[in-house]
Amino acid sequence: MNKIIEADVVVCGGGPAGINAAIAAGRSGAKTVLVERYGFVGGMSTAALVYPWMTFHTTEGKQVIGGIAQEIIDRLIEADASPGHVRDTVGFVHTITPYHPEMYKIVALDMLKEAGVRLLAHSFVDEVLLQGDDTIGSVRLTTKSGKIEVKGRLFVDTTGDADLAYLSGAPCLQGRDGDQRTQPMTMKFRMRGVDLERVKRYMLDHPDEFYKKTPFDELERLPLSGVLGFYKHWKEANLPINRDQVLFFTGPAEDEVLVNTTRVQGLDGTDVEHLTEAEDAGRRQVMMVAKFMRDQLPGFERASISSVGAQIGIRETRRIDGVYALQVDDVVQGRRFDDVIARSGYPIDIHDPSGKGVTAAWVQGDGAYDIPYRCLLPQRMTNLLAGGRCISTTHEALATTRLTPSCMATGQAAGTAAGIAVKRGVAPADIDVSELQAELTKAGALLG
Repeated sequence: MNKIIEADVVVCGGGPAGINAAIAAGRSGAKTVLVERYGFVGGMSTAALVYPWMTFHTTEGKQVIGGIAQEIIDRLIEADASPGHVRDTVGFVHTITPYHPEMYKIVALDMLKEAGVRLLAHSFVDEVLLQGDDTIGSVRLTTKSGKIEVKGRLFVDTTGDADLAYLSGAPCLQGRDGDQRTQPMTMKFRMRGVDLERVKRYMLDHPDEFYKKTPFDELERLPLSGVLGFYKHWKEANLPINRDQVLFFTGPAEDEVLVNTTRVQGLDGTDVEHLTEAEDAGRRQVMMVAKFMRDQLPGFERASISSVGAQIGIRETRRIDGVYALQVDDVVQGRRFDDVIARSGYPIDIHDPSGKGVTAAWVQGDGAYDIPYRCLLPQRMTNLLAGGRCISTTHEALATTRLTPSCMATGQAAGTAAGIAVKRGVAPADIDVSELQAELTKAGALLG
């Protein structure tokens, strides 16, 4: 017989969005369960070494994401596990936020416990049980101790892949219009033994070999936080990887970098056989890129691999087809919405699904755009919300909402909305959005 657990709010997916959703729901007083497939929380930020977090600010440096996300940063700073928000020496955004992933796991667990959240780790959602055509009654988990059924009043999909929505029968979309191809996957890895002063000296002596927005006029006094370029070295190496430059970020250790340079294209992150192939291809690319960097790049002569992601990093898979889909023009024009529940200053950042390049477009106006509550509401399912990477957007707009701080913000909004819906005894679509906005603002979210 199945073990049965009952809750008010069930959050599926323990990445940054799910963590923040569960904390918000738990703080509202709702009995909350968080379901996570790994033995630790953090999602792509821990399992796939997605690092650093970018960005909490606009290109002019105004902070537009706060709330639980900023609480986490503050705790990491107190634990000497993050320097906080620092200038991005790549120049793509104004700030990035380095952090130690192992401490993030602990900090997140502490905050979940303080909020009264029950965590079910090593648990994989494999079935959604409906009550009628439009209401989720429970989710069934596969675990080491057998099947567990978790009943809830409200459900929040923060799986990144819209697994809960898809299994429930809610409409979902995937990839770009036409061919449904998604942004490529990347196997990230860390290297130790890097001479970062030598890297910086080379950058200052050869600025034409690096990204045009690199802040060279500030580089002498700024700590090196990230590097995009080494164009000449990459071209000469002619590796069978379909991109045109090297990208890495520094830290957490003084001689350490996180390399974001591999690229696995044309595979579906929701297909187990494709994922298996992607893991294989990604790890082989890691070895290839690490050897190239050690042999060819100044500052990497004594470097070696110190860690590789537990899984490949996934930028895009399924997303809900919601009440409203955020459009690329909404982002670029910095559009405001009456039902705003989160803001972001991160630009459009599309890693080409089939080519070498990256398509970028910056936010105009005050440098930030609104994410409306309607993007969190799927069609058809009345007691389901989405947060994080699988909210309702177009393929192009997903290229900004998928970034971790944005996911943290929409996760907090989804969890807060779920808590209000439970308290008021209504469906998420019927809550008073002004009450949601007031609760978010009270909790430190930046909506103005």
